[in-house]
Amino acid sequence: MTDTPTKLVIRNIGLILSGKLEEPIHDGDCLIAIDGRISAWGYEKDLDTEGATTAIDANGVALCPGLIDSHVHPVVGDYTPRQHQLHWIDSTLHGGVTTMISAGEVHMPGRPKDIVGLKAMAIAAQRWYENFRPSGVKVLAGAPVIEQGMVEEDFRDLADAGVKLMGEVGLGSVKDGKTARQMVEWARQYGIQSTIHTGGPSIPGSGLIDADMVLETGTDVVGHINGGHTALPDDQITCLCEKCSAGLEIVHNGNERAAILTLNTARELDKLDQIILGTDGPAGSGVQPLGILRMVAMLSAFGNVPAEKAICFATGNTARMRDLDVGLIEEGKAADFVLMDKAQHAPGKDMLQSIREGNLPGIGMTVIDGIVRSERSRNTPPAARLPFVVVD
Repeated sequence: MTDTPTKLVIRNIGLILSGKLEEPIHDGDCLIAIDGRISAWGYEKDLDTEGATTAIDANGVALCPGLIDSHVHPVVGDYTPRQHQLHWIDSTLHGGVTTMISAGEVHMPGRPKDIVGLKAMAIAAQRWYENFRPSGVKVLAGAPVIEQGMVEEDFRDLADAGVKLMGEVGLGSVKDGKTARQMVEWARQYGIQSTIHTGGPSIPGSGLIDADMVLETGTDVVGHINGGHTALPDDQITCLCEKCSAGLEIVHNGNERAAILTLNTARELDKLDQIILGTDGPAGSGVQPLGILRMVAMLSAFGNVPAEKAICFATGNTARMRDLDVGLIEEGKAADFVLMDKAQHAPGKDMLQSIREGNLPGIGMTVIDGIVRSERSRNTPPAARLPFVVVD
């Protein structure tokens, strides 16, 4: 006996944002997902919409891939001891984020720094977020902070256990580029993606990571290139943009001026496809449920980027850089969406122009794996129009 297939139909869509920098807007007013995967999109008259198990009337609002936060520091479930706060992941879902990527579970009280302990914690973190998804959000966790004395076998053990991420290089005892590079290469050999802390120290035990260290280490992602919190000098940021083929990660908890410098430099170098977004929270700055939306609006407004392309920094760019099955409106990708509209009384003729002028949109619904996870956001400004479920 097999389970009955699920079919999600979203009709009356006003705008389909693809997540693809090269083609940020798709034609169409309808999308179909089967068993939590995108099946088709286009105009409703051309699609088979019969047999929906869930139908959503988008009421003319925009449909966008669920936003991705490329840089978070989770600990256990939906709790962060950094801010003594519960339900921060659920709050972030109300900011349109459906996927989060750990840059290290560094705020765990008593975080083990011996090799056996750090491996055990990374494997446990990977497991508990795989087994429990707060409010349905996909938290990709288990990102060990590397320490002196680790050998190739340790990375093989981690990979065999399902760990796919390395915490920020520089937050542990490994401070020199040569040692870090060897560990990054071992990690890459076993399919583990790496990130480096960029800029001044952020927590006790961390230190300055300058451009030379970043280049020597050769990680897959230049973590918070605009500082987390303290940015590097302008010439070093420009150097990293010029010489790195890695993800150039701009974060909410960094230096806004350095963020715009990074964006402008990447555009001049025809490297906008390397720009990805994170919050770097929870941190000393707190939890930012709207952090990714705020970065999209800021980069669009001050970086002179069309809103539909700025949204790609938080969706398709990150998905491609991180090799994820989310963040793009493509056949077979996970049916993770955010439905949003211009905020009530906000300036701008439509949502895209309003974002371009620096305003946040209003979120009316989030969907993860084809399942409605939240409706009207409790955190964004109220949307001018709201989608609604017709059949469930």
